[in-house]
Amino acid sequence: MATILLVDDESRMLELLQLYLSPLGYKCIKKSSAADAISYLESEPADLVLLDVMMPEMDGWEACRQIKRYWDISIIMLTARTEKPDIVKGLKIGADDYISKPFDEEELVARIEAVLRRNKSQEKLIFEGLVLDQDSYGLKFHSTDILLTPKEFSLMILFLTNQNKVFSREHLISSIWGQNGFTEDRTIDSHIRNLRDKLRKAGFPADNYLSTVWGIGYKWQATRN
Repeated sequence: MATILLVDDESRMLELLQLYLSPLGYKCIKKSSAADAISYLESEPADLVLLDVMMPEMDGWEACRQIKRYWDISIIMLTARTEKPDIVKGLKIGADDYISKPFDEEELVARIEAVLRRNKSQEKLIFEGLVLDQDSYGLKFHSTDILLTPKEFSLMILFLTNQNKVFSREHLISSIWGQNGFTEDRTIDSHIRNLRDKLRKAGFPADNYLSTVWGIGYKWQATRN
């Protein structure tokens, strides 16, 4: 189930979007400001952002810039401004698509599905010779296969899609084992240790990238230590 972050300062628009999308199986998270949306993304994932352009304090264009700076998340701009320069501006700063208000429900859903399909077709994550294929649950370093458990694979996806972000042990437990999962901090430490060992044995310099943040948790550094 894809998670869609709905961002609009009009509560009526948020309710309308949720009314359209929830019956189709999408998990809708509603935020009434760009700042609230960015705060949400700092601790929770989303597959797509529906982002209104005309909002007070921080408009959709600035929000788009900030989101794209830190997260690889698709963004569809919702705008009442249909002038070509405004549309081009949104696309240039990283928006994946736009839709004009008032919008047709079928067109909205079609555009969302198209963006999510593009995301799914790009589910190979590549980093310094590592290739993680989310479709086949495979990880390679150059030509060497690295066999991971499902939990180790989920950790790799989380790290590679959130580089330089520090994850507490509690957050990793919640993200990988689920809110109702029961495990302990040392279980996380054991999984990280096993993951590092497997990466090292394949020739990847894991210690340069998978870092311990003492007293907090772990992060994947985008550049070598």
